[in-house]
Amino acid sequence: MKITAWAWVLLLMGSAGVTARAAEVPAVNVDVTLTGIDVLARDGFAALDGRKVGLITNHTGVDRHGKTTLALLNEAPNVKLVALFSPEHGLKGVVDAKVADSSDPLTGLKVYSLYGETRKPTKESLAGVDTLVFDIQDIGARFYTYIATLGLGMEAAAENGLRFVVLDRPNPITGTHVFGPLNDRNGKFTGYHTIPVVHGMTVGELALMYNRERDIHCDLQVVRMEGWRRAMWLDATNLIWINPSPNMRSLTEATLYPAIGLLESCNVSVGRGTDTPFEVIGAPWIDGRKLAARLNGLMLPGVRFMPYRFTPDASKFKDEPCGGLQIILTDRDAFEPVACGLAMARELKLLFGDDFQIDRVDNLLFNKAILEKVKASSGPEDYSHYWADDLAQFRKTRAKYLIYE
Repeated sequence: MKITAWAWVLLLMGSAGVTARAAEVPAVNVDVTLTGIDVLARDGFAALDGRKVGLITNHTGVDRHGKTTLALLNEAPNVKLVALFSPEHGLKGVVDAKVADSSDPLTGLKVYSLYGETRKPTKESLAGVDTLVFDIQDIGARFYTYIATLGLGMEAAAENGLRFVVLDRPNPITGTHVFGPLNDRNGKFTGYHTIPVVHGMTVGELALMYNRERDIHCDLQVVRMEGWRRAMWLDATNLIWINPSPNMRSLTEATLYPAIGLLESCNVSVGRGTDTPFEVIGAPWIDGRKLAARLNGLMLPGVRFMPYRFTPDASKFKDEPCGGLQIILTDRDAFEPVACGLAMARELKLLFGDDFQIDRVDNLLFNKAILEKVKASSGPEDYSHYWADDLAQFRKTRAKYLIYE
């Protein structure tokens, strides 16, 4: 008699005195963090009762069931949706270039792009609006542009006498990790406010900080989450991962992004045009074995480097074979992304000289003094002591605006 693999499993379980019954499977915790839109909808949209709303959102603005904030506000009987605004990558999050104005097929409303001719809502686009609502998923890095769109929207609200409501969402890489130097310039689209590369705040908390520290003083309201704690990674919330931009495809990539993203303005590929953007770096002139050996020798916490070859089918070095690295996250809690990113920049410069344009790191680091110290370093070094005092002061300021334990 032929016995199937599953029959063998049942026989073995029986011989051990184990009965395979579904009732004996341990219960799974299915608690889901309630985001701002979940709380708003549960409470009957009371915070927007009678308001004429301009919604700043994209495809990440969804409730825990996957229904868009746009649809929910459009259906709410006590809310009038008047205008729509989209950030970088557009309303659907698929455009990797400047975004034009468009129209929304669900509502028929015009969608004003905040990543085209203007990056701030104009007086004309706000006609008939008395409340701006922001609902976009951030990833926790200073140079990810959605938090600049947040600040510019708040400025527009203040200038036009509007209320500004933030529907809060988790920081996917936790609200406890704070890394890197502060930017020495602010007001830039990839460096809107003086915060470190990894800020450890939610968009609601950042809005509270912007409002006071930047003297915006708009009529601000944050609809807080429920069930989120600062130490939680996004995969502990039971919320669905939605790619917040075309090349941000996993929580691992969001974790690595503050490190690898520092190199994006330089003459290296960061994996755009591959299946694993922000998990690899490369260029035709890089010897991946040499670079991996040097970086692994530094014993950077939470990360290892593997020699890797790839050929991007888009973006930088399109259709050119590249040598480089696959960056492997081994302990996300121990990983220090800014130290990792600067170490990669230093080793690229030491190994490949003028082939690597290290000065371009400052296009996203926004701290010339720190970059000069990296360039002048003659050996492996922990750069974090250079920004320790500034980071300590930031933590004191940040503490005034934290709204979750």
